[in-house]
Amino acid sequence: MKQVLKKLTLVYYLIYIAAVLVAFLGFQLHRSGVIIDSQSQTGIAISSALIILIIGSIPTTLAVFNKKTKKWATEEDVAKKLGWYSKASIIRLIIVGSGFLLGILFFFLMNSQSMIFCAGISAIGLFFCKPAEVKIISELQIEEADSE
Repeated sequence: MKQVLKKLTLVYYLIYIAAVLVAFLGFQLHRSGVIIDSQSQTGIAISSALIILIIGSIPTTLAVFNKKTKKWATEEDVAKKLGWYSKASIIRLIIVGSGFLLGILFFFLMNSQSMIFCAGISAIGLFFCKPAEVKIISELQIEEADSE
């Protein structure tokens, strides 16, 4: 249990470190003149695609993950439960985190407030994905004796 929690926490915080790096990269690209006009055809397409990605992926990812954890909770083998949970949690973090990172990048490239709002929505979604031992035990219905 502790190993799974440590791995998920590492992935979770790596996304935030990547966000800082993406913000730095976006700032440097903006300073060097790489700018996408938010009112151009390309800018509108990027904005629309990112908004659809975030609005579609966050609720879908959270709902599918919730449905799967309810299914995994019926499994007797705790090691199997934790393995499935770990893999699915990493996928969930990557999907939600990608919207966050893209929102930050395109905020700098397009200088558009809607992109920072998209990043903010994804950051809130990412907050709901934060790994915690109590959360894992509750979602997988693991007995305290089994979690050691």
